[in-house]
Amino acid sequence: MSLKIVLLEPEIPQNTGNIARTCVCTGAELHLIKPLGFSVDEKQVKRAGLDYWDKLKLFVHESYDDFKAKYPEAKIFMATTKARHTYADVAYDENSFIMFGKESAGIPEEILVENEETCIRIPMSYEMRSLNLSNAVAVILYEALRQQNFSDLQEEGQLHNYKWE
Repeated sequence: MSLKIVLLEPEIPQNTGNIARTCVCTGAELHLIKPLGFSVDEKQVKRAGLDYWDKLKLFVHESYDDFKAKYPEAKIFMATTKARHTYADVAYDENSFIMFGKESAGIPEEILVENEETCIRIPMSYEMRSLNLSNAVAVILYEALRQQNFSDLQEEGQLHNYKWE
């Protein structure tokens, strides 16, 4: 199994493309919940994800209710600036879902209050509203992977023209 990134009604194609690339590089699944602010066939999405789209484990859901019906027992961490717990305070397992809301509004509060114990936030300056969505996904996804000792990921980089001594 693998970690699952969930984007609830994403609006900006470049963010989704960048997140798709991050998912491919980490072995994570990407779940998109409609309505989407773009088509996954758009050039901006494909360009941001480069040539990784054929390697992406992509699932598209018609609505939040459709998503919940498909995964009724799923533990879903809700990334929001409004949470009490930070993303580093919780324990992720290899089957965790990590949900992010749309860029302009985040996850609706009616969903957050139903999931108070799994709401998580990334600490940041009080003056700032939020991080870029693709950056927020990377921060939290890599913490979840770190907790799993980066299982199934390349642990040592390779030089192209030299060898490490």
